[in-house]
Amino acid sequence: MIAYLSGTLLEKTANSIIIDVGGVGYDVVIPLSTFYDLGEVGDPVQLRIYTHVREDAIQLFGFSTERERDLYLKLISVQGVGAKSGITMLSGMNADEIIDAIRKDNLAKLIAIPGVGRKTAERLVIELRDKVGELSAAAAAANTGAGLKTAGESDAFDDALSALVNLGYQRNAAEKAIQDIRRDGADQNVQKILRSALQRLAK
Repeated sequence: MIAYLSGTLLEKTANSIIIDVGGVGYDVVIPLSTFYDLGEVGDPVQLRIYTHVREDAIQLFGFSTERERDLYLKLISVQGVGAKSGITMLSGMNADEIIDAIRKDNLAKLIAIPGVGRKTAERLVIELRDKVGELSAAAAAANTGAGLKTAGESDAFDDALSALVNLGYQRNAAEKAIQDIRRDGADQNVQKILRSALQRLAK
């Protein structure tokens, strides 16, 4: 089972990357929280990996920190949270926000994430409330804050929209959020657009 990969960033999108490890390219699904930490194509990259084995496929899920992977493993241990919806949760909110919502029984915040219904949110709180304390902010690892390669502005908006739809947000709602950000006229890259869009979609 693959638990860690270290290599060169060959390709990246907001939802997945390819890591070149000794001439072998590994396709790894990532949450936005990890995407924000990535450098540019050609830069070295190290990820903690969760290997998800199904009858018809083997999928790799990558995380920038061990803490992020540990939270993901706790999330998918709850009935109703699958491998993909766990990634969506870490894309919709950062680790601290998820932990805070679970510890404070904030169902509304959890339900705002695509694919998380009330019953699943309740199970998250009941099953994980006492288990996420060890992953609290006091144990958070520092982020590297690596810069992102900025695409052309139009490409950045298209990439952000595609990422939101892939995460399960309704296309109409995602397009409206993207259009509102575009009208603001501020200089934007994919990272900024996604952060702003997620804030709008969470309201």
